[in-house]
Amino acid sequence: MKTYRIAVIGLGQRIAHVLAAMKEVGWSLEVAGQVDPAPVGAPILADAGIPMGRNFADPATLLAAGPYDLVMIGSPNHLHLEHLRAAFAAGCPIFAEKPIVRTEAETFALARQLADVKTPPLYIGLVMRSMPIVREVIARVDAGELGTLVSMDATEHLPPEHGGYLARNWRRRQEWGGSFMLDKVCHDFDIFGRMSRARAARVASFGGRAIFHAGRVDPPTVWSDGEAAYAMRDAGWMGANDAFHSDMDVTDHQVAIVEYDSGLRLSFHSNSHVSLQERRWYVSGTHGTLLADLVRNKLMIRPGLSRAKPERIDYANRTDDNHNGADQAMALDLLAALEGRAAFPVTPQDSLEAGLTVMAIDRAQETGQMVDCAPMWAEYDAAWAPKVAEPGLIA
Repeated sequence: MKTYRIAVIGLGQRIAHVLAAMKEVGWSLEVAGQVDPAPVGAPILADAGIPMGRNFADPATLLAAGPYDLVMIGSPNHLHLEHLRAAFAAGCPIFAEKPIVRTEAETFALARQLADVKTPPLYIGLVMRSMPIVREVIARVDAGELGTLVSMDATEHLPPEHGGYLARNWRRRQEWGGSFMLDKVCHDFDIFGRMSRARAARVASFGGRAIFHAGRVDPPTVWSDGEAAYAMRDAGWMGANDAFHSDMDVTDHQVAIVEYDSGLRLSFHSNSHVSLQERRWYVSGTHGTLLADLVRNKLMIRPGLSRAKPERIDYANRTDDNHNGADQAMALDLLAALEGRAAFPVTPQDSLEAGLTVMAIDRAQETGQMVDCAPMWAEYDAAWAPKVAEPGLIA
């Protein structure tokens, strides 16, 4: 079996979990080197029995020590474009965590680079594409079991410890992570675009900070059993000590409505501090309805005029991180792609378009205006368009 020589740029908790999943499903791998001034993913690798490899001062020195079979990018979102460009130049296959980039300008710049320059294979960690329940949802929609998709209601509600972590972690700042919605639900909007096979046409959104802010009077900080709250995880790079008194500038709750080019209408509700956790998609079409519970890993579906009991599938395999085996499934998908046995389930284009959809939603929330997405898509498509040589120049 081939042993994959891997370089890691940004050894955070997420990329360490992906590496652990890769080993768990049978990869033979060696972390040959990594760059991170404070690698908070180190304990996760240690628990998985994966040596961290040599620590390099910067990505340039790390990549110069290649070649590698895979470069993995797990740095904060604002560094993704810089690190992607460096990895492109090194010519090695790349796995990058989502979101692929953080802003519209970065999206257009990356699209231009991907269109103009022959780049090595690029795989994006939109892990939900690998979840068995999500694959089944897409398959049922593609098979026409719901008919034409008409409307959809979706949620992403985080338990207090997860929301408190985001309020202390670098994701609390737009300059580092983008937005709450971008970092947390670009997964979902990738799937929504895939199901509808359409782009967002118009979006509106409302949100703010009503949970994690210094103005709250005596916020609760202890669980009912006396255990300290909001202390579950190391806050990592640029972490803040207090979820309520950090310099957070992203929303902690947000709602959005989206109309797709296909006619599908979507409502989305997110909240980062709930006592009844939920991630759910309720999809209604002209011929049937589907309910996917991504936390409990259960699917229910019934044709529109059926009086029989709904079909129910329980995928079990629930995990504390609610990925429910998706990390392991993605690790297998990544290995299959590198070995040329199967295409990776999500493309860089899919990731860029999901990100732009959420960025339009955030722009609507910030401005208080409905956003027409057509100009954004026109600029995006222009970035992908082949460049025509000027008259008199040899192409």
